[in-house]
Amino acid sequence: MPLALLALAVGAFGIGTTEFVMMGLLPDVADDLNISIPTAGHLVSAYAIGVVIGAPLLAAVTARMSRRKVLIGLMVLFVMGNALSALAPDYSWLVAARFLSGLPHGAFFGVGAVVATGLVPAERKARAVSLMFLGLTIANIAGVPAATLVGQSFGWRATFLGVSVIGLAAIASLALVLPRDHAQAPVVGLRGELAALRSLPVWLALGTTVAGFGALFSAYSYITPMLTDAAGYADSSVTLLLALFGVGATIGNLVGGRLADRSMRGTLFGGLVSLVGVLVLFPVLMSTGWSAALAVVLLGTASFVTSSPLLLMVLEKASSAPSLASSANQAAFNLANAGGAWVGGLALAGGFGVTSPALAGAGLGVLGLGVALVAYGVDRRRVAVRGGRVVAGYVPGHAEVPVHR
Repeated sequence: MPLALLALAVGAFGIGTTEFVMMGLLPDVADDLNISIPTAGHLVSAYAIGVVIGAPLLAAVTARMSRRKVLIGLMVLFVMGNALSALAPDYSWLVAARFLSGLPHGAFFGVGAVVATGLVPAERKARAVSLMFLGLTIANIAGVPAATLVGQSFGWRATFLGVSVIGLAAIASLALVLPRDHAQAPVVGLRGELAALRSLPVWLALGTTVAGFGALFSAYSYITPMLTDAAGYADSSVTLLLALFGVGATIGNLVGGRLADRSMRGTLFGGLVSLVGVLVLFPVLMSTGWSAALAVVLLGTASFVTSSPLLLMVLEKASSAPSLASSANQAAFNLANAGGAWVGGLALAGGFGVTSPALAGAGLGVLGLGVALVAYGVDRRRVAVRGGRVVAGYVPGHAEVPVHR
């Protein structure tokens, strides 16, 4: 695998660290800025809104730029956002800085995935994507706990300065090892990128991402009360258990990348079925300490098995103009975060028990599987040949244009 994938993984590690570390720093930030913890929680929302807005916007604005320059520029914006977070004089400035930090998130992963798949042969594309995302999953194992510890020991501002340093390392790595000939400016431009979003298969792939990862976040958003109230763990043990989720996510990401190179659809369907199965078993698994720990690992593994095939499916459906569609997939991931937490919260508020968000997530997983099956059916219909002409002009893996013999 090319060394350039490691540079992309360094950027992903920094992004993953800054995205999730705020959860652990909320009490420290609230105390320092004299605000309530619920008010400090809006900092998490500000970052997520930045991702959702920035992913398609920055991908569209930079459509005709060299992808190498785009990736480096996005990391420069990332460093600026985190440095301004460390220097923010009050809450309002910190909200703005967190929003700025989130803007490059989706576009970096979207453009990075396009570059990663262009660095390797066709039979290794899913593995290349999984190696880039390895930085994100490792951030949950090492980056977030370490950054949280730094914030608790030296102040939360030190954490964001440290993340800025990671961003600078990513910039240097990208500049040094990313080949210029694999990251040149695309020829389609903004109009071509926008045309890719008119494709029904692209929207079905994005819908699968929202529902599939919504299933994960329906349960994961409320994993702490499940571990403490149902499994009987002490609050001090939750950080270690969440690191186990990162271990499971790393395993699922790597396994999913390898399997998706053999069968993208099979890996996607298998991952979604496994995720639904794990979520259905959550009430039973959360009854004892050891099985609850196993449930956390299995949740991470089953959910992230689908990450590479989902992104690869989006890239396939928008193969002539993939940057915007791939970035939109990251926005869909964050919509899944918000939507899944909302659905899980409804189950919890309805009095169905502390593990009910997992069962609600299982329902979302079934919905995601249904959307994926519809997408498969659309593909089958679009390659039906009548009278020597491809119906609807679609060939999987190619641009959606009329094809004649």
